[in-house]
Amino acid sequence: MSESETRQQMPLQQAFATLREDLKHAIIGQPALVESLLIALLADGHLLVEGAPGLAKTTAIKALAARIEADFHRVQFTPDLLPADLTGTDIFRPQSGSFEFERGPLFHNIVLADEVNRAPAKVQSALLEAMAERQITIGQRSWPLPPLFLVMATQNPIEHEGTFALPEAQLDRFLMHVTIGYPDAEAEQAILELARANSREAMSTPAPVKHLLHQDDVFAARRAALDVHMAPALERYLTELILTTRDAGRYDPELAGWIEWGASPRGTIALDRCARVHAWLQARDYVLPEDVHAVAHNVLRHRVLIGYEAEAAGVKPDDVITRVLERVPLP
Repeated sequence: MSESETRQQMPLQQAFATLREDLKHAIIGQPALVESLLIALLADGHLLVEGAPGLAKTTAIKALAARIEADFHRVQFTPDLLPADLTGTDIFRPQSGSFEFERGPLFHNIVLADEVNRAPAKVQSALLEAMAERQITIGQRSWPLPPLFLVMATQNPIEHEGTFALPEAQLDRFLMHVTIGYPDAEAEQAILELARANSREAMSTPAPVKHLLHQDDVFAARRAALDVHMAPALERYLTELILTTRDAGRYDPELAGWIEWGASPRGTIALDRCARVHAWLQARDYVLPEDVHAVAHNVLRHRVLIGYEAEAAGVKPDDVITRVLERVPLP
């Protein structure tokens, strides 16, 4: 990257740094979720977030949508939801005597699919098809989705009764699978103070949240992230991490016994994109091994399937990914 191009990108990187700090003040105690949202936005992918109720998952995606030039829609997934409730459907207009297509929630820029595993397979398939194809087809007609299109789906890890688990092949469509936990004591106290401040503000006339970024800024940042330099040795290291999830025996026989299926080529692409975006958000124009490690768990957590014996022994996908990162030598 030339010196002039670097100077042009500085304000854009600063704008996203400001956005990140603003989101961290609005979403207290979940810095990893904020970082993952920004990475998904700039890597042009979708996010699956798993966490207990009340951990600001909905608040986080709404806060992001309010701070960029994008419209937002939340869909609560339930067992009686229909695909048309997401995609839209043809509506008969008596005035004209014809059918007109009424667009559904998926035509918004940012969509929250809340508790995605509570809806049946047909609804999940309609969502995932829109995520992958970036279009919706009804009958013989297709409608493109907006160029800026981000889905954040959530899952509740506590209750499994009455849920429909997403198949592994469909999970692979998500760029990242993020797990979040409870905040610490200091963050919990800050949440109380923020809740009181928001309640007082709601009693008066709240000032609208100012848009910090336009969609053109997001697209420009995506192009800049793609241009972040990755050394050939580091690219080979990234590829070796993925290949090790498929054939771990050359590094660790025990690890090979843990893994039933390794990551697909989508995992390679996702790890590359996310590592570049992570480096760009750190105001660098080159990727370090630390960038790969920072995103590896979120990128591979839903792509590495462990065997029955490993699962019975209490081994988690995160344990496998950590072992892979330990065994594969750094470039």
